[in-house]
Amino acid sequence: KQWYQRRVAITAGPRGELKKSFKHLQCELVLSPKSVLIRVWFPNRKAVACVNTIKSHLNNMFVGVQRGYKYKMKSVYAHFPININIINDNTHVEVHNFLGEKFVRRVNLMPGVTCKQTGNKDEIMLEGNDVENVSRSAALIQQSTTVRNKDIRKFLDGVYVSEKTHIMDLEE
Repeated sequence: KQWYQRRVAITAGPRGELKKSFKHLQCELVLSPKSVLIRVWFPNRKAVACVNTIKSHLNNMFVGVQRGYKYKMKSVYAHFPININIINDNTHVEVHNFLGEKFVRRVNLMPGVTCKQTGNKDEIMLEGNDVENVSRSAALIQQSTTVRNKDIRKFLDGVYVSEKTHIMDLEE
C-alpha cells in the first residue's frame, strides 16, 4: 500500500512503513490503479534525470517493506584477530583489536537497522527495511576500519561487505 501527499511518498507493507520526501524536486506523484505516475512539467535536463532517480527510490521502498534488506559483513585479518561486539539492543557495533590497536572503534547504526551475529566465525549481518540506511551502516563499519599510514595493498585488514540479499524471499 502506498500514498502520496505533497511530494512525500509513504509506503506500507508487511515489514513496516517507509517515508521519503521529494519536496526538493519539482515533480508530481500520482497514484494510478496499477502504477505510479511521475510527472514533470516543462522539464530541463536535470529534471528529466531526476525522474529515474525517483523511480529507483520508490522501487527500493516497495522492495524494502515487502522483503527487507540484509547485508553480511566479514572481518578479514592477517595477524591480529578482529573482535566485533554488538551492543545497545543491536544498534551499536564495537570493533576491537584492529591491527592490534587498543583503540575501540564504535559505530552507531542508522535508524531502523539492526545487527546480528550470523553464527559463522568473524561474520555479522545488518538487516533493515531502508536500503539507504542498511548500506550506509555497512559503509560506516567498513570505513571505521580503514588502514592509515601503511601500504593498503599489503594491509588488507578490515570489515567488508560479503553478501547483499533480502530478508524474506518472494513466494511465487
